[in-house]
Amino acid sequence: MKYQKKQNAIILLADGTIFYGKAVGGKQGTAFGEVCFNTGMTGYQEIFTDPSYFGQLMVATNAHIGNYGTNADEVESDSIKIAGLIVKNFSYEYSRPAADGSLEDFLDKNNLLAISDVDTRALVSYIREHGAMNAVISTEVDNIEGLKKQLAEVPSMEGLELASKVSTKEPYYFGNENATYKVAALDIGIKKNILRNIASRDCYIKVFPYDSKFEDLEAFNPDGYFLSNGPGDPEPLVEAQAVAKEIIKRDLPLFGICLGHQVIAIANGVSTYKMYNGHRGINHPVKNLITGKGEITSQNHGFAVNREEAEANSDLEVTHIHLNDDTVAGLAMKGKNVFSVQYHPEASPGPHDSEYLFDQFVENIKKSKLSPVE
Repeated sequence: MKYQKKQNAIILLADGTIFYGKAVGGKQGTAFGEVCFNTGMTGYQEIFTDPSYFGQLMVATNAHIGNYGTNADEVESDSIKIAGLIVKNFSYEYSRPAADGSLEDFLDKNNLLAISDVDTRALVSYIREHGAMNAVISTEVDNIEGLKKQLAEVPSMEGLELASKVSTKEPYYFGNENATYKVAALDIGIKKNILRNIASRDCYIKVFPYDSKFEDLEAFNPDGYFLSNGPGDPEPLVEAQAVAKEIIKRDLPLFGICLGHQVIAIANGVSTYKMYNGHRGINHPVKNLITGKGEITSQNHGFAVNREEAEANSDLEVTHIHLNDDTVAGLAMKGKNVFSVQYHPEASPGPHDSEYLFDQFVENIKKSKLSPVE
C-alpha cells in the first residue's frame, strides 16, 4: 500500500453545499463535472470506462470500492471516462485471483482524482432530493470561494454535445471479416461489450465517427445499422439525427441503444428532456409491453424520451417502460425495421434478461436480406 497520510478533500455542489472526504492515495487536484450516482454493487471498472459517463463525477453507492481490483479485460473503452470518483471506503488491497492490478494503480495510470471517506448515503440522498447538478471535487479545501467561481463557469449537461469527445477519430473494424452479416455502427460513445455482442452473432462491424454521413456508412454495404450509447444531450447531435432519418426513410434495419435510442426518437419528431435524476444502476425493472414480461436491466442515462409525444406519434410504438417511473424504455417504428431501447442489453452483471434484443436485431437483418427494400 503506497499511499501516505490521507489529505483532506471536499465535494462542493453548485448550490453551495459541501461534503467532506479524503483524497485517495494522497493525490492532489481538482475535478469538475455533473455529480451523479450508480447503485450497482459490482462492475465499477466497467462503469468508470463507460463513455456514457464522460464529464461526470461518479458517486458509488456500494460501501466498498476497489476490493476486487481491476482486470484489463473488464473495460468498456480505452481509458477512464468519468471526471472524478467519490466513494465511502476505498480498498487499496484487493483479493481476487483474476485481478491484474489494484484500483489505485488503475486510477493513477488514468490520472483520475478520487475522494474517499465520504458520507455517500447523505450525498446520494441530497442529490435525489435536489437533483443532479454540477459539482467540483478538490483538495483545495482552503479555496472555497475560488472553486465556487470556477464551478459557476462549468456548462450544464443540458444542451451539451459530448459525443465528439469520446467517439473514434477514424473508422475501424470489429469481429470476423468472414461473418455472414455486416453492420455499420455509428460511434457516439460506444461500449466494447456492445461490439462483442453484435460480433458474436455472426456479424462483422465497421465503426464510424460520430459525425459521419449516411453515405459513409452506406459505402460499407452493410446489412444493418446501429446507433450507440454515449454521453451528453442528444439534441445537438444533428449529424447522427440526419443519419437516422436517412436509414428510416430507406426502411433499413436499425437498432439504437441509450443515446442512440434518443436520437431515433428525435429523428421521428419526438423530443427528449433532462431528467431530475437519471437512471444509473444494474437492477432497473423494465416491462416489455409486447410480451408482458419483466426485465431486470442495466441503465445509465440522464436524458429520456418524452412519453406523451411518443405515444401520440402514429409512426411509433412504445415497447418498453421503466416500472419505477413509467418513463419510455423502448421504441419501435410501425411498419419499419427500426427499434431501440433506453437501457443496456449488453451489460450482464447478473441478469441476462435483455440479450434477446441483439438476436432481434440480427433476425431483422435476416428478414431484410430475404425481402430487400427496392
